[in-house]
Amino acid sequence: MELHNLTPAAGSTHKEKRIGRGEGSGRGGTSTRGLNGAKSRSGYSRKLGFEGGQMPLQRRLPKFGFKNVNRVEYKAINLYTLQALVERTGASAVDLATLVNFGLASKNDLIKILGQGELKATLEVTAHAFSKSAAAAIEAKEGKAIKL
Repeated sequence: MELHNLTPAAGSTHKEKRIGRGEGSGRGGTSTRGLNGAKSRSGYSRKLGFEGGQMPLQRRLPKFGFKNVNRVEYKAINLYTLQALVERTGASAVDLATLVNFGLASKNDLIKILGQGELKATLEVTAHAFSKSAAAAIEAKEGKAIKL
C-alpha cells in the first residue's frame, strides 16, 4: 500500500450535486427546472389534489352523508362482561379504573353499561351511562348503579 492508492472507505464520502451554482457546475441555467411554466418559477407550490387542470377526484366523486360533531361515543360494556370480571377478580365494585386495568376500556373512554346477559353478583358499578335494563338488573341484585 502506498500513498497514491489510498482511498476513503466505500460509502464514507458523498456530496450532493449543488443545483443553480453557475454553468460550470453542469446544473446551471434552468437549474433542472425546465424552461417555462409555473414549476420553473420560484415560490411555486402545487395545490393539494391538483391534477394538472383535470377536475380533481375530490370534486368528481358524489358527496353524501353527515357527521355530527356533537355525537358522544360510548364504550359499551354488557352485564355478562361485568359478571365474568367479578368471577375472575372477586371484586364487589367496578369503576373506570378497574375496566382500564383489565383492558376492557381505555382511560379516555366514556363507559355505558348495557343490559345484555345475566348478573349474579351484587355490584357497585360506576359508569358514565346505564341503559334502563342494566340499571334495573344491577339494582335487582341489591347493587348500585352510580352515574358519573
